[in-house]
Amino acid sequence: MTKINNVCVYCGSSSNVDDSFKEAATQLGQLIAGEGWGVVYGGGRVGLMGLVADAALGAGGKVVGIIPEHIQEREVEHTDLTELIVVDTMHVRKQMMVDKSEAFVILPGGVGTMDEFFELVTWKQLGLHDKPIIVVDLNGYWSKLIELITNIAAEGFMREDDLKLFQVVEKIEDVPETLKNAPTEKFDPTTKWI
Repeated sequence: MTKINNVCVYCGSSSNVDDSFKEAATQLGQLIAGEGWGVVYGGGRVGLMGLVADAALGAGGKVVGIIPEHIQEREVEHTDLTELIVVDTMHVRKQMMVDKSEAFVILPGGVGTMDEFFELVTWKQLGLHDKPIIVVDLNGYWSKLIELITNIAAEGFMREDDLKLFQVVEKIEDVPETLKNAPTEKFDPTTKWI
């Protein structure tokens, strides 16, 4: 069982999305706070990001946002968080988000969310962390991505075992139990090269 203090949530910053995604973001923020966990995220007040933060705060949870200066300058940062950390670069932001979290949840998002997901999986594959990664495949949003990753393994560019580096759920309400029961074995990076 994984000991969790903070859950890092990666998701879209767009509000021009289906209401079901917005409702799921709100539900996730409430569920995380309800478990007594904090939220770590990218620090924005817009899109699904802002909804997760607002819902967690509204449910009495702690929320830490980490935002680079160049994004903060566009005035999209959330100013009512438990803590807002302003950093110099995206690289520092991503490292700090990983360092401050014991688990990760991937909601629907754009290429930035995919970038963060792939970095998390790669770092886990290399043995740089052993924290659970949950992909929430709402309405089949990530199904093509999961199909692509499965094909990568089928073609021999990663091991079949690498498909266990993350877990997939289809409903927000499955996230807490999946995180609590996630495998805790550390990946052996010497087996990466096949």
